[in-house]
Amino acid sequence: MKKYAYLFTAFSACALALAGCGDNSRTDTPAATAADTENPYQSGDAAFNLGNVHRDIKILASDEFGGRGPLSEGETLTTSYLAKAYQQAGLAPGAGESYLQQVPMAKLTPSQDMVLQLGDLQFSAGKDFTARTKQIKPRINLKDSELVFVGYGINAPEYQWNDYAGVDVKGKTVVMLVNDPGFATQDDSLFTGNAMTYYGRWTYKYEEAARQGASAVFIVHETDAAGYPWGVVENSNTGSKFTLVDDNNNSEMLPVMGWLQLAATEQLFAGAGMDYRALKAKAKVRGFKPVPLALKANLTLNSKIEQAASDNVVALLPGTELADEYIVISAHWDHLGIKQTPNGPKIHNGAVDNASGTAATLELARTLMARSKVSPFKRSLLFVNFTAEETGLIGSELFAAGGLYPSEQLVAVLNIDGMNPSDSVDYILQYGQGMSEMEHYLSEAAKAQGRKVKMDPRPQNGLFFRSDHFSLAKEGVPGLLFMSLGDTDPDYISHKYHKEADDYSPDWSLGGVEQDMALLQAIALKLANSDHWPKWLADSDFKKRRALDGR
Repeated sequence: MKKYAYLFTAFSACALALAGCGDNSRTDTPAATAADTENPYQSGDAAFNLGNVHRDIKILASDEFGGRGPLSEGETLTTSYLAKAYQQAGLAPGAGESYLQQVPMAKLTPSQDMVLQLGDLQFSAGKDFTARTKQIKPRINLKDSELVFVGYGINAPEYQWNDYAGVDVKGKTVVMLVNDPGFATQDDSLFTGNAMTYYGRWTYKYEEAARQGASAVFIVHETDAAGYPWGVVENSNTGSKFTLVDDNNNSEMLPVMGWLQLAATEQLFAGAGMDYRALKAKAKVRGFKPVPLALKANLTLNSKIEQAASDNVVALLPGTELADEYIVISAHWDHLGIKQTPNGPKIHNGAVDNASGTAATLELARTLMARSKVSPFKRSLLFVNFTAEETGLIGSELFAAGGLYPSEQLVAVLNIDGMNPSDSVDYILQYGQGMSEMEHYLSEAAKAQGRKVKMDPRPQNGLFFRSDHFSLAKEGVPGLLFMSLGDTDPDYISHKYHKEADDYSPDWSLGGVEQDMALLQAIALKLANSDHWPKWLADSDFKKRRALDGR
């Protein structure tokens, strides 16, 4: 598959949570009424069966499913379970005659016995650094590669910012800071201040370094700027990762994609006779010039490569007179699978992330199907559970490329990535501000529920750029991210996120899940019975891409 490089103008990010929704004891699904569909922002009886949701999360997050790792037995169990659930709900297959959209990809597992040598210093994999590749090569040798500090590694003409100005990094190893200068300065006039832009995401930094011809990138990890502790970096990058494969075996992608722990970074700069903190301070000022570190990097990266195919799960609820226009309701089904540790294998069950969102798509499919039988929708609904989100939005990237449904036929996406399994709250979190008219749909639906919209309390984490809706945004499709990771559980990010502690609990009230499903359902119904195409508001590559679709 051809790869595309995207540069995005900056936006605020936001997060999300939820408000009160009735009795958790309902077990029946009362029939929808025509009035419900004609006035979808009237919340009424959401008709959700929380027993279904409890069951689905419990099964999907069980040890039997092995953490739902792509290309594992857990995938087979998961995709079969989802396809059967959609079939039983009465939805049609969404990938031709099948519920499964094949996602050909490679599974790359970097050997963890590698040693990174920077000058005279040697660093250990996992503890001090991570390194991986998307190139389909079993061995990559980084030999005597010159080290250069390139600040934030950003080339953003619209912000008059170029960290690569005046330096040729072809074949070199670049060290850079995570996030962007707006976060570093908290200056609202620089990029977007505290709110991360796409330029602050590690995905962009690797993409830009590849365009510049670098051989390796090591992003300096700092918890505040990254938005997560080193343990998340280590867990997410030391095991198997997945990638789509282009006709050239991804040879134009960055050879070595790495992270460097803060203490190791400070040792590196000291070994180069420089002060990391001082250079970091200079890097946040416009006009910063790259600094050669006068040291060389050496690394042998061995990767086990397996060619295989995973699956997205796609189910269709056909519309009537506008049946070729689609609203996408999505959630990724995958998690981290089974991780090998010094203490033996550990299952990362991902109950909140994202068995909760996957279970919600199933329950929404059931209730929306019931409503459509009473009053059919003008537009079609697509329920999509993506594979390999955790390894770089792989399944959604393939889906967004349009092999099944061209982007010009996708009205909007409502994407769920980690719900609030606890009690309901009186607000909903919004990711992104001033981005698209989908924010108006969110505000109106929340108001009808008696909830307020609350902006993301951690916009510096760039959550808008970290889930599957973003793949569709690149193709011009506006959407909303529904995420509550850690918002109602202050212990979640530190001790459960991407860790084995993210387990199902039978004590969950699911009040937050219920109220968010009701809100999602209201927006889906509004869009499904309309001919309105939500517009992008701010000038961006998203808006330009939608304009190419004639929308």
